[in-house]
Amino acid sequence: MSSTYQKLLEKVYEIHDIEKAMGVLGWDKETNMPKAGTQARIQQMTTLRRISHTLFTSDEMGELIETAAAEIKDAPYESNEASLIRYLRRSYAESRQLPPEFVRRVSEVSGKAHPAWVEARENNNFAHFQPHLEEVIKLVQEMAELYGYEDEKYDPLLDKFEHGMKTAEVRAIFNAVKEELIPLRQAIEERGTTVDDSIVHQPYPINKQKEFAHYIADAVGYDFSRGHLGTVVHPFATSFSRNDARITTRWNPNFLNPALFGTLHESGHAMYEQGTHPDLARTPLARGTSSGIHESQSRMIENIVGRSLGFWQAHYAKLQALFPEQLSGRDVMTFYRAVNKVQPSYIRVEADELTYNFHIILRFELEQAMLNGDLVVADLPTAWNDKMQELLGVVPPTDSEGCLQDIHWSRPGFGYFPTYALGNLYAAQFYEAAVSQNPIIAEEMAQGKTDALLTWLRENIHQHGRKFTPAELVQKATGSPLTHKPFMRYVSQKFSEIYEL
Repeated sequence: MSSTYQKLLEKVYEIHDIEKAMGVLGWDKETNMPKAGTQARIQQMTTLRRISHTLFTSDEMGELIETAAAEIKDAPYESNEASLIRYLRRSYAESRQLPPEFVRRVSEVSGKAHPAWVEARENNNFAHFQPHLEEVIKLVQEMAELYGYEDEKYDPLLDKFEHGMKTAEVRAIFNAVKEELIPLRQAIEERGTTVDDSIVHQPYPINKQKEFAHYIADAVGYDFSRGHLGTVVHPFATSFSRNDARITTRWNPNFLNPALFGTLHESGHAMYEQGTHPDLARTPLARGTSSGIHESQSRMIENIVGRSLGFWQAHYAKLQALFPEQLSGRDVMTFYRAVNKVQPSYIRVEADELTYNFHIILRFELEQAMLNGDLVVADLPTAWNDKMQELLGVVPPTDSEGCLQDIHWSRPGFGYFPTYALGNLYAAQFYEAAVSQNPIIAEEMAQGKTDALLTWLRENIHQHGRKFTPAELVQKATGSPLTHKPFMRYVSQKFSEIYEL
């Protein structure tokens, strides 16, 4: 290995450690920190973000990247060295487009917007969050101009989360999904089959929910010796290394699904990070390659695994043992049908597999409208409710259950929401390919086991981290580009059986 490349690695390690230290401060801010410490914590995180940005965007860093690239120019495309250089070149060019002063403002605005969002959501007070969202909109508009774009203003924001994908491509994919998904949803409605989900809407003591959450996360392959489960308002997963990948969830004492499937969802995210190759440690390659691919892992564990019949046939007895009063005399099929009930909901994270994508389309369209100036923030609650009626046929009774439900707009995260729906498509395509390559996976899944599936994911997805672009990884793992067809085959078969279509 060249001395220049080694010098570059040392600089990469230094920046990585600063960013992970900032991540620890962020984790503590969301899970443990007293509210009075917010202002000081914002200042601390802003300082670390400025230091990291300054180090990474320095002329010295740019020279190191290019000199090291020249010295390892013969390294194979799939090697760690060539992959790191590709990633650093792209990331360096993008980061240089954001001046340090802008990065500082982003940290300050988002640092203040987040607690304002939490308070607004708790008190159903959109007006309290409105001025903060207006500042966020200004930032994302400025960010799009700083990055630059050829086609649509939304393109550079989307590219940050799903590198190489254009807004027009997402729009086309969503339209294709919608064209096939709406008739399926309508067929279910017309069938008139009633699914009783009262079994999950009962008093479920939180201490017992926590016990089952630990049990079920372990069952799907989340390694608690390298992880931790915390409590937050809005669930998330984060990692400080492959040996410290943490998850969070929220608890509802009268509804089992949020904590149960939130835990499975975040476990999928964390298992991705736990599965990255050890040789990628302390580099930016030791992360998921994109938000959409990352989401594919969480949606696979939450839905394809966690809402399957075989999974509950294997684990329902444990749930019954913890909640005998609630589940005594209720068989596994009743529970399975309940957790797969198709019914439009107000809350995105509680949506079923069929209607979930409509929640994303709604946000995708509203983000573009606000970014392009076609929708002013003051009118967001009304616009949100109108689109809920149009796409899902329901209107949330409060803004807390409507436009205030997500954390994402408390930070300049425009472009992220589409990756949730893309994750559904990736997940189905990965799973279909995995079963095709190893039929034992389907046999084990019917028994509630995930060992063979997890082995396939580690070999074909997890270990690579960010070495490949999303398009490269999908092609490499499945043999074809991203398509919505495996997702439609999956949901059509599953829900046709449940609703006897």
